Amino acid sequence: MQKIKNKKRLKIIGLSIVAIIFISIIIILLVLNHISSATKAIKITKSLKTKQQELEQKFTSHNYTLENPNVIVDPYNNSPLTALVIFETKQKEKVKITIEGKDNLTTYTHEFDKEKVHYIPVYGLYADKENTVIIECGNQKKELKIKTEELPEDFSLPTSIEKEESKLTNDLYFFTPSSSGYTCAYDTNGDVRWYLTNKATWKIDRLENGHFLVSTERLVNSPYYLTGLYEMDMLGKIYVEYSLPGGYHHDYFEMPNGNLLVASDNFNNAEGTVEDYIVELDRKTGDIVKTIDLKDILNMEDGKSENWVEYDWFHNNSVWYDEKTNSITLSGRHQDAVINIDYDTEKLNWIIGDPTNWSKEYQKYFFKPIGDNFEWQWSQHAAMITPEGYVFIFDNGNNKSKEKDKYVDAVDSYSRGVMYKIDTKKMTIEQIWEYGKERGSEFYSPYISDVDYLDKNHYIVHSGGIVYVDGKNSNQPAGLGGADKLVSDTVEILDDEVIFEIKLPNNNYRVEKMPLYGKDTFKLGKANNKGTLGQTKVDSTKFGFMTNTKEIDKEYKSHDITITNEEDRLVIKGRFKRGTTVNAILYQNGKIKQYNIPISKRPYTAMCVDIFTEEENKLGIIVTKYINKEKLTGKYSLYLQINDKIYNTKQYIEG
Repeated sequence: MQKIKNKKRLKIIGLSIVAIIFISIIIILLVLNHISSATKAIKITKSLKTKQQELEQKFTSHNYTLENPNVIVDPYNNSPLTALVIFETKQKEKVKITIEGKDNLTTYTHEFDKEKVHYIPVYGLYADKENTVIIECGNQKKELKIKTEELPEDFSLPTSIEKEESKLTNDLYFFTPSSSGYTCAYDTNGDVRWYLTNKATWKIDRLENGHFLVSTERLVNSPYYLTGLYEMDMLGKIYVEYSLPGGYHHDYFEMPNGNLLVASDNFNNAEGTVEDYIVELDRKTGDIVKTIDLKDILNMEDGKSENWVEYDWFHNNSVWYDEKTNSITLSGRHQDAVINIDYDTEKLNWIIGDPTNWSKEYQKYFFKPIGDNFEWQWSQHAAMITPEGYVFIFDNGNNKSKEKDKYVDAVDSYSRGVMYKIDTKKMTIEQIWEYGKERGSEFYSPYISDVDYLDKNHYIVHSGGIVYVDGKNSNQPAGLGGADKLVSDTVEILDDEVIFEIKLPNNNYRVEKMPLYGKDTFKLGKANNKGTLGQTKVDSTKFGFMTNTKEIDKEYKSHDITITNEEDRLVIKGRFKRGTTVNAILYQNGKIKQYNIPISKRPYTAMCVDIFTEEENKLGIIVTKYINKEKLTGKYSLYLQINDKIYNTKQYIEG
């Protein structure tokens, strides 16, 4: 009996040893497979935030005085017409700075609080000039000469300036480009006094704390959806980066509680739609605390304009919160509709626009026009509520009808800033102010553009997307219709008189008139990251070894593949023809994560809406895949599958 027990015991021990050996072999093979597949780390591309941290190491005040200050031009390599002047004083002193201009309206002064260690940001320098900057501190005065580089060759300079100097202030006009161009500011003479080298698009505005809020420079999806927003100062220093899973486009609004309302997207929605999603971002945490999906509020098929397509049925291009009514106002370009929604209940309050082609259920939300010379708006932008409760809109004026046989040609059209007075009890609407109609087609912008309320009877109307093809006005945005001439025309109006007008030879999205210095205080330190890009969907997960892989060959190289390892994500870009199967594969110790790379101009929606040109069908299109590092930990080997071949890149990333 004892012998039988011993035999069983030995058998169990033997099986255990075999199992241990087998598991050990598997582990060794897994490790060997992992090691052999990835021999080189993909170098991380440093973010602007990391670069600025490194730059700040030389921002020292030690042994620098007002007589011999530490002067750093373009301290963050992002704002060439700025400088940082650093010095120490024996006791706390106030500092006054003067940046000399060509006249009183272009000379700027600013005072800084008492400090012993002084970090004085200098804004508003001229390009390609030895600028005179005067610093007064206590009983001392120091005149500095600060030399700047010339503007980039492709910088847009005004073609025309008209002004009534006696009615102007020395504020600057801040522009954001629609495609080509720079985020920049011009003074009343039309001279460039500030710009960013890292492109920021969409809206630019100052927050309550004095910082600017601008878009990041990184795409989260084509064609223009960006990862989020930077909170920065005029030096180009980033204080906070706000990231959103659905990215950012067109517009944001700082709410009374400090949170941000952001025009965003839900790229995972079942219908594959875009530009119909708004989120509230908690400024303290970066968390999304509220989402509004316009598909839950409106019928996608209603109110179609010429530009309506299923995936971009609303095309929201502005966000405005009104505290008095606790409502948000949005602008749907592709429905020719400005809508207002109760912020708590998300119920529709009203719609401004021509009710033609809208369902019966929505007719009660439209206003009845009263008064003389009334016109509806078309393909509008930048809808806002003024302090008087009026609705102020840039009316692009596309077609001026929802009925094709009544369309107005671009050469006969016009754009305008228009202000409406609404009565939500009687549901009446009255047009009380407009500018632009009298300018005719020279002021016609079929896309983008802006209006701003500066004060009562004091406005800016910015026709930012004027496009010409063969010398005639076009209805197509620049880049779509073979434009041969671009214009943006910005007008400042006080008491119905034009007091300033600046024309530029490019298209610009928005314009804000703001002082050179805000109330922000420069601070050294690491930028904060708030929010998240989210976890990238894994299309399939398998377990096994990476076998039958190919070395990189001519076919692989023919696709012009580039791989960029950013701090928070992996970016894979290449050129492929329609119908090619492409997958990115991340491999880690027997686990295979596969990410599909759609060969589509619109990777966020159905493939059937893609229209390829003859050349694109022949040569292929450039596509990009973003794989966020959230939830990725450890080392991952990278493979690329192109049709039936799996290529071993021999590279890895660290999650």
